[in-house]
Amino acid sequence: MDIKNLITLRTIVDTGSFQAAANQLNYAQSTVTAQVQQLEQELGLQLFAKTGRKMVLTQAGRDLMPQVQQVLGTVTAMKNYGRSDATLTGELRVALPDTLLTYKMQPVIAAFHRQLPGVQLSLQRTNCFRIPQKVRAATVDLGVHYDVGGYGPKLRVTKLGIVPMALVGSPDLHVDADTLRREHVQLPVSLLTDDVESIYHKRLVAHLRQHDQQFASLLEIGSVEATKRSVLNGLGMVYLPRFVVQAEIAAGSLREFATGMDLDSLQIVVIRRDNQSKSRLTDAFMRILRAELGPVSGD
Repeated sequence: MDIKNLITLRTIVDTGSFQAAANQLNYAQSTVTAQVQQLEQELGLQLFAKTGRKMVLTQAGRDLMPQVQQVLGTVTAMKNYGRSDATLTGELRVALPDTLLTYKMQPVIAAFHRQLPGVQLSLQRTNCFRIPQKVRAATVDLGVHYDVGGYGPKLRVTKLGIVPMALVGSPDLHVDADTLRREHVQLPVSLLTDDVESIYHKRLVAHLRQHDQQFASLLEIGSVEATKRSVLNGLGMVYLPRFVVQAEIAAGSLREFATGMDLDSLQIVVIRRDNQSKSRLTDAFMRILRAELGPVSGD
């Protein structure tokens, strides 16, 4: 079995299409198709099926991806045997939410590239609830995100810091800071969010329903930075990890509002597959993550 065919298979899964994989690997698309066909013949399995215009992994393909990743990880480990961190090669793929990627990962990225310059680091922005699926399917090596629970026995979970949350809005909003400490409240402003499926938005909405508290409307913007800028311009209020808005709170350009929630924080975790081969790349990333990120807080 040709290792190049396994690399091509993983690249198709990573990029989402045969053509994108061909572009990344600098192959003709016909070469990618031929490599997949050769791999299917060797395995006696169909790895892809056409759905509309897209080629998607079959169940057999999805089941085999962890083994494919394990084989490629073993090859990388063999190539890196006896090397120092500065001469390691390979690729490390990490999934994480927008807030951590935008506001907390820059020191980690810088330190990783400084210490392991030959390793390609791929950071994928993903909703926290989808990250465990990506780790199980071996489309990423690690997931760094807010704890959503329900990981099951096949994932190994490492806890990092606790993240305080904050509900903020423009100082010009005509809303009392303790309004949400009361029951049956109608707020005359919009609630903004970067992602209606985020763990923190879901928790806030559940709390609002429990206490019969309603905002005038809901606006999903899709980007944490664009959401924050919208709130700075008086479009409403947003509930985010405190570190995202700490500087603006300190400067007085954003005002904090009480939520009345008993649990007003989130736990950051790192997850990986339990049967994942030991990797110097993941070990180095974890070491740098702890050293550079440290206890995560909004203070």
